[in-house]
Amino acid sequence: MDAREILAQYLQNYVDLNEDESNQFVSCFEEIKVKKRQFIVQPNFIAHHVHFIVKGAFRSYVVTDEGNDHTTSFAIENWWITDYNSFIYQQPATSFVIALEDSVILRVHYENQKELKQANHKFETFFRIIAERGLAFFQRRITNNITLSAERRYDQFMSKYSHIAQRLPQYALASFLGMTPEFLSKIRNNKVQKKS
Repeated sequence: MDAREILAQYLQNYVDLNEDESNQFVSCFEEIKVKKRQFIVQPNFIAHHVHFIVKGAFRSYVVTDEGNDHTTSFAIENWWITDYNSFIYQQPATSFVIALEDSVILRVHYENQKELKQANHKFETFFRIIAERGLAFFQRRITNNITLSAERRYDQFMSKYSHIAQRLPQYALASFLGMTPEFLSKIRNNKVQKKS
């Protein structure tokens, strides 16, 4: 199955499109091969695209004035990623988005997405659903970071996303969970000892 067929199949989970509509939608996306450690978004440049991950894994992060980086999100197959504030407002990005693996993405330009939304209410509905789901995810993440202990955050991540944890560098996962790599290592070691 090629990249656009994967996207077309994914679309059907959210909106009922006929073949012409599906073809119209996916034709607005450009397929890009991305090498491991390649950036697709960088600070001070406008994020003109939103990216659908066909194959691979990505990490979004910000860097503080002191030089510390903080992971804000990950994306794997059938997930979306960009600097959304930059993309929506077409202003310079504040985050990096980097490939963790050799990857294949489909990207849609800001203007093309706008045209799709105007062309068909089903397309607008699809983008709204994706945006709502993303917003709900970020709210859960903020709430968990405020209310749960580091160990509970780790447990919750592993119960939902254990299938991707091994694809993530330990420092990036630790950063996402709001802890040091050493503390994450300690949590993992404690869990291994409890099982044995």
